[in-house]
Amino acid sequence: KSFASHTIAEFQPGVMSVVGPNGCGKTNIVDAIRWVLGEQRSSTLRAERMDDLIFNGTKGRRSLGIAEVTLAIDNDKGILPSEFGEVELTRRLYRSGDSEYLINRTTSRLRDIQELFSDTGFGHNAYSIIELAMVEGIISGSSEQRRALIDEAAGVTKFKSAKSSTEK
Repeated sequence: KSFASHTIAEFQPGVMSVVGPNGCGKTNIVDAIRWVLGEQRSSTLRAERMDDLIFNGTKGRRSLGIAEVTLAIDNDKGILPSEFGEVELTRRLYRSGDSEYLINRTTSRLRDIQELFSDTGFGHNAYSIIELAMVEGIISGSSEQRRALIDEAAGVTKFKSAKSSTEK
């Protein structure tokens, strides 16, 4: 929403924190990561509609017709079930409402991205991306919410998802 120009944020291995003054785009970085990983609820991304994610312009800069995020992930250790040493995810959203997902520049489905990240602890709703508001939710949340977090960390979410899909 707030990044009109091509912007690169490089994250190093280990625990990362994004800090800065209010209004500098910290939460937009987290939202961008969640979005490229498949987040479907605009409210989770602090928007009323998905097209609110596209830069709307300012007095000195015109609005854009597309929102695009590419996330490059080092896969040298083979954590993701892919033969590639680097996995590149891209999600695009056009003002027309059309959108697309790509894995290593190949058109993909949301389901492909979800399967790629299942049981890795990394995904749009995984425990690896925690924003400040989520900490309170974890502490004061229901036992079902904490259980979902523990299931993801323990690696059983993939099996529960497969079971549910099979039952449907």
